[in-house]
Amino acid sequence: MNLNFTKMHGLGNDFVVINAITQNIEITSKLACMIADRRFGIGCDQILIIQKSTHTDIDFSYRIFNADGGEVEQCGNGARCFAHFVREEGLTNKREISVETISGTITLYIEEDGEVRVNMGQANFDPASLPFSAPSMAPTYQLKFDDQNITVGAVSMGNPHIVYKVDNIEHAPVAEWGPILERHSSFPKRVNVGFMEILSRTQIRLRVYERGAGETLACGTGACAAVAIGIFWGELDSRVDVLLPAGRLTIEWQKGEAPVWMTGPATTVFKGTIKI
Repeated sequence: MNLNFTKMHGLGNDFVVINAITQNIEITSKLACMIADRRFGIGCDQILIIQKSTHTDIDFSYRIFNADGGEVEQCGNGARCFAHFVREEGLTNKREISVETISGTITLYIEEDGEVRVNMGQANFDPASLPFSAPSMAPTYQLKFDDQNITVGAVSMGNPHIVYKVDNIEHAPVAEWGPILERHSSFPKRVNVGFMEILSRTQIRLRVYERGAGETLACGTGACAAVAIGIFWGELDSRVDVLLPAGRLTIEWQKGEAPVWMTGPATTVFKGTIKI
């Protein structure tokens, strides 16, 4: 069969977006790996599958597959690309779009300048929400691996994140520690790993080793997690610019049960057809 797709990116975090409303497709782990392969497939960090929602009060549903074929709960950069995709394809003319994901419902707002503002839901610091085998909730946790003993923060943004603070992001051990921490025994469903350099109370630099994808040029939920943890630590204000390798995201959080808001761009690269 021939499968139509759109290649998109959010600050270099790239996606293959597939409209499963107008074409029949059943994504398996094996097929996701083939599509995501940068040599033998299309190539991407994640695959987004657009579907109708089963609820009348929700506009759409979508599924997210990492490059390793694993299905995940949430993706901030993918959410922004989703919003642009459904409007470009004529699936909706709304500027406020509700979307059902594995981890719950999110709301996307397309701003006049084309950027997308996303209500990412609440930051959940309960270790069980990641899940994380810590005895109780705390601002920081000690993780041991090899000969290292490091201090991290942990939070769920619909998917699991830990954040490690560094003095210089350029020298952060992302390639060395990322794959080890991603599969640390304390995280039964693995974890996304953020390396954060705090420049001021309103600006940070961030690199993220994503679960199932490796280091990416940007991670929306990772940016939300880093800011939420920095605010939880008392080191950041409620509105923070996050400088990622490929650009900037703005994250806002008023603490407590208030939702975390993310604002940033989304770009369509090209459309094509692949033979499955």
